[in-house]
Amino acid sequence: MLALLHHLTSVGMNGDPSTPYSRDLGDELRQVRERFTTFRGRKIARMLGWDPGKVSNIENGKVRATEIDLVQYLGRCGRSQVFIEDFLNRYRSAFDHYFVQVPTNLRTMSMAESAADRITSYDMMTIPDLLQSEEYALALYQARGALTPELMEAAVRFRMERQSILRKHDRPECTFYVHENALRLKVGSDEVMEDQLMKLLFHTHVIRIVPSASGPAGVMMANYMLWQYEKRGSVVFTESDVAQVFVQDEVGVKRCESIFAHLDALALGEEQSRTMVADLASRSREDLNGRRLHLA
Repeated sequence: MLALLHHLTSVGMNGDPSTPYSRDLGDELRQVRERFTTFRGRKIARMLGWDPGKVSNIENGKVRATEIDLVQYLGRCGRSQVFIEDFLNRYRSAFDHYFVQVPTNLRTMSMAESAADRITSYDMMTIPDLLQSEEYALALYQARGALTPELMEAAVRFRMERQSILRKHDRPECTFYVHENALRLKVGSDEVMEDQLMKLLFHTHVIRIVPSASGPAGVMMANYMLWQYEKRGSVVFTESDVAQVFVQDEVGVKRCESIFAHLDALALGEEQSRTMVADLASRSREDLNGRRLHLA
């Protein structure tokens, strides 16, 4: 696994130099062109005196456009000065290898995740987002109580939509390192927890449980995701209630790879992990049935 991590990282670093945010903003430019004009890429290139490849590279986030380029492009698309200034302000950080974003902006993360060829993640306290049942996700948001019902519904719906990448025919290869604490933390009712644990047993991806017996060695400072691409630089992603952080710096990526190498040595094997999940699901079912008999 570590050899594959290094190979994908090396290939990406020597290929597409884009970042998640540059691809996001490049796609926003394309959408502006298609929404507010009838121009195809080649036509707006001719109007601006550009090579057609320049438009494609900018819209795909592969090259940094100058501010003059962006003013000319957005001006041709009929955008206002206020819109252009706002876009320029955001674009200045488009190619930063360390990028921080507000947690409510989900587009950059979604685009980066959906294009990954391999996803590796670590979660300490809860089931990974991509593996959560709808009822578990809703109970989690309800327990935190930070969102209105409307925003909560939208957040759960978005989380479920993200999981569609696991059902694609060309789905990414996924490895989820999940701490035992996440399996034992009760979220919602007993029925919700039983269904969630059973959901983990039916998958085409790899789940590795980091046992509580590993002690502090198995406790990382945050949750992490590593997205890897065949022709792009790998990206590390972590988030909290106040910020999302994207890291494409080579040192940061290698640090994350070392974290997963550490977890690989600590975590239970695939079959052992499945056995632990099945055992906890069985206990949950027994507890639930016992409670029902007591009520009867």
